[in-house]
Amino acid sequence: MHPANLFLEIVVVLLLLATAPPFVSGQPYDYPMANLSTRWVNNAAMLKHNSYSDGSAVRAIVLRSQKQLPGISFAAGFFCAPPCQAFLFAVFIVYTNSGAGITLWVNGMAQVIWSANRASLVGENATIELTGDGNLVLHEANGRLVWSSNTSVQSVAGMEITEHGNLVLFNQRNETVWQSFDHPTDVLVPGQSLLQGMKLRANTSTTNWTESKLYMTVLPDGLYGYVGSKPPQLYYTYLVDTNKSRKDPTRVTFTNGSLSIFLQSTQAGKPEAIIALPEAKSTQYIRLEYDGHLRLYEWSDEKWTMVSDVIKKYPDDCAFPTVCGEYGICAGGQCICPLQTNTSSGYFHPVDERKANLGCAPMNPISCQEKQNHQFLTLTDVSYFDGSQTIANAKNREDCKQACLKNCSCRAVMFRYDQNVSDGECQLVTEVFSLQSIQPEIIHYNSTAYLKVQLTASSSAPKQTSSSAPTQKKSYKIKTILGSTVAAIITLVLVVIVGIYAQMRRKYPEIDEELDFDIMPGMPMRFSFQKLRECTEDFSKKLGEGGFGSVFEGKISEERVAVKCLESARQGNKEFLAEVETIGSIEHINLVRLIGFCVEKSNRILVYEYMPRGSLDKWIYYRHNNTPLDWNTRCRIILDIAKGLCYLHEECRRKIAHLDIKPQNILLDENFNAKLADFGLSKLMDRDQSKVMTVMRGTPGYLAPEWLTSQITEKVDVYSFGVVLMEIISGRKNIDFSQPEESVQLIKLLCEKAQNNQLIDMVDKHSNDMISRQEEVIQMMKLAMWCLQNDSCQRPSMSMVVKSCLLKAIHRYIQLHLLHQYYLVQDEMGG
Repeated sequence: MHPANLFLEIVVVLLLLATAPPFVSGQPYDYPMANLSTRWVNNAAMLKHNSYSDGSAVRAIVLRSQKQLPGISFAAGFFCAPPCQAFLFAVFIVYTNSGAGITLWVNGMAQVIWSANRASLVGENATIELTGDGNLVLHEANGRLVWSSNTSVQSVAGMEITEHGNLVLFNQRNETVWQSFDHPTDVLVPGQSLLQGMKLRANTSTTNWTESKLYMTVLPDGLYGYVGSKPPQLYYTYLVDTNKSRKDPTRVTFTNGSLSIFLQSTQAGKPEAIIALPEAKSTQYIRLEYDGHLRLYEWSDEKWTMVSDVIKKYPDDCAFPTVCGEYGICAGGQCICPLQTNTSSGYFHPVDERKANLGCAPMNPISCQEKQNHQFLTLTDVSYFDGSQTIANAKNREDCKQACLKNCSCRAVMFRYDQNVSDGECQLVTEVFSLQSIQPEIIHYNSTAYLKVQLTASSSAPKQTSSSAPTQKKSYKIKTILGSTVAAIITLVLVVIVGIYAQMRRKYPEIDEELDFDIMPGMPMRFSFQKLRECTEDFSKKLGEGGFGSVFEGKISEERVAVKCLESARQGNKEFLAEVETIGSIEHINLVRLIGFCVEKSNRILVYEYMPRGSLDKWIYYRHNNTPLDWNTRCRIILDIAKGLCYLHEECRRKIAHLDIKPQNILLDENFNAKLADFGLSKLMDRDQSKVMTVMRGTPGYLAPEWLTSQITEKVDVYSFGVVLMEIISGRKNIDFSQPEESVQLIKLLCEKAQNNQLIDMVDKHSNDMISRQEEVIQMMKLAMWCLQNDSCQRPSMSMVVKSCLLKAIHRYIQLHLLHQYYLVQDEMGG
């Protein structure tokens, strides 16, 4: 080729390259727009598609890729969740390669951000059509109309998916006629606003796309989260000051780094308030999920990662409204049905025995036609998430309960108070969702739930067989006269008897109280209420309080005592005295001794020996800046607890399960000897009874897994002992929200450290003594892990625990004794 011609060709090529538009990777390959009169069939052979490793699949009709590919793209089309038998018409986020092909089937699963037909999914060969008159319609394969944009007379010219993931129908002037952003489902993407009156509605589950009862909405003064019922029940609020005159509706906009709440559109860019979020490093979206959480997700390292839980509930996730389903009680992350106290029968049963979080159902539905058979199931230390429906003028328990009994729509009431039980707050519940077990000493209020239940009506009298009509009428009249006469006589006699009895009661008010005592030999000492009032100086020196009552210091004949006043005691005299007799008969060096009792009218009081060092929690949680307990003292306390439990489980005439082992119920004497206290929760078991059915008791965080089935043995105490043992070793509470998020739950942290061979990290950092004896401490941790087995059959008996502790103590003694002898020899040898 001639050099001049070659030079000319090179110049032409360079000019073409210089004047050509810059090439953007991937841009020629996407298909973001569609024209009128276009029809798509839901068939993998006819659409761009991809199947993912979790069993889900997408089939795209329009797709908008980002400027840089490979990367994240927005698409609209058909989506199916496993097992992929039914499809949504949806907008979804997908990962695309450099040719805008949907890919990354292992971790890059499509994320649905909007859907048209959540309540009515379609099958194979369904169609989506942008009609000639501008209507976007979804039909089943048989022609049944499923969904429509209803835009047939609004001059629609085409459809596109925007770079923000908004599916838009536009007119000839490129103005928006309809957009998916105006009809949100359960997701917000950056740039999208939730306007006043709009709702985000959660899915029923991760695989069930129908709307659940959970929703979030924008009201004039902020963002609200509700559970749908009549009336709606509030579980979340983020309020702003609305002390302004305005015409524009409030809106919440998802921006980079925040959910911004705007009260006036004229102040664009200047939100009234913000809910802070992590700033975006990549594509993000926020989803209201089936459990009520509002979670922020981000594309990171070729997978979707949850980077923030926007809604925080105090004190934990048990405060969310559907965590344990309807009527389920959440305690320490575990779900259980409400059961009737002291009996194996109950008013509720699990919806699914294998899935406790699905909730519970009443044995007998509430009937407004049988109000006379309505009763309450009382749940002490149980609270509810919604406090917005308050019954005015119901300031005490009885008024609260009566208000519910008179209202057939009422399914439960929650009575909440701070200090004065006569000045509380009554909350009405018309549909009962998840309940929450609470610890009053942590949340600083008391709460009792009263669930309305339907008793079985007594069977009616059998009907008489028919006879001749005149004979029946005559017989009926005679019976009526005789019946009336007899009833009148009986009524008169009863009135006379009641009158005499009432007069005797007024004259001898102590008779009723005395009747039960003469027949109870071997009882502990009985005190009058006046005597206990005097010895406690009118109950002025309060030592503490728990779920069953307050404890006061007193002095009887120069002996210091602890006087426990039981609150809300519903037992009769005989039942209470039987329990007192049982407790009084228990004598062991590691059990707090019952000295006496008082039962007068509604007063139920127990008098215990006084323990000067108080409860164990004060010494291991470092609330009072106390010096750390040395390792020998901790070991002695552990052994004492084990001995006390061993006696209750294996040495009593009848097994006794304590059911509430925790540091607050372990008391210390002057020499740090430990004794178990609070037998108000104890349950007696026959020796040949391997299991006993009982209502959920104890304290969240110390409950064994088998509480989920409510079938428990004394092995629940072994599990609780394991938790307490770890608290003693680590010097912290088992659930501690002051810790980093990954360390809040002590037992979960223990499992992680054990798996990574990092048990030494669990040792109390306040104690140099323990750190220097880490081998012994780790052996004790392994004993705790044995007690914490999920399968109760795999846990040791308490006698085995005692033997293990004794062996460790003997080993420790021998080591110390030999070390002492070694130093003596060294001294004698002069060095």
